[in-house]
Amino acid sequence: MQPELPVTTSDDDIVRAAAAGDRKAFETLYRRHADRVYGAVLRLAAFDHARAEDLTQEAFVRAWQKLDSFRFESAFGTWVYRLAVNVALMSIRARNADPVSIVDDEHLPDIADIDNPVRAIERDELEKAIGGLPPRARAVLVLHDVEGWKHEEIAIELGMAVGSSKAQLHRARGLLRRVLGERS
Repeated sequence: MQPELPVTTSDDDIVRAAAAGDRKAFETLYRRHADRVYGAVLRLAAFDHARAEDLTQEAFVRAWQKLDSFRFESAFGTWVYRLAVNVALMSIRARNADPVSIVDDEHLPDIADIDNPVRAIERDELEKAIGGLPPRARAVLVLHDVEGWKHEEIAIELGMAVGSSKAQLHRARGLLRRVLGERS
């Protein structure tokens, strides 16, 4: 039986233990980073919870398989996050860039701010509008505006020109303005 890792142990130490075969160490990494990974893939998967859960699991399975290739050049959280985004984007490509065509209330995330009904309604409308965007436009919008990626990174990840990334972002924002403006 492997000893419990202290809560204050750094990710680097935990990665080393996991790479040596310590499954508990990898479980610790999963617990530390699964929420952020899930949040990113949820938005890319048009708020389809079941699909986001599958993509999150797939990302962590791949992380376990590729753990020996982690070079400690970035934080483990950054590495697994990028791996998860790649998994989600490959899934979108595999589905012919049509991940989810219709999003209903059942697939939307729980609304955290229940004390403010106006904010909850606005968030609900925004999530529905983002979920209804064309897949590539949604991917660019989420990666740029939500996740903070640069157009150069998005272009590489999605296999498009930087100008196309900028055009898709402009298109996504325009579609959001139109959809949200119509609901007002």
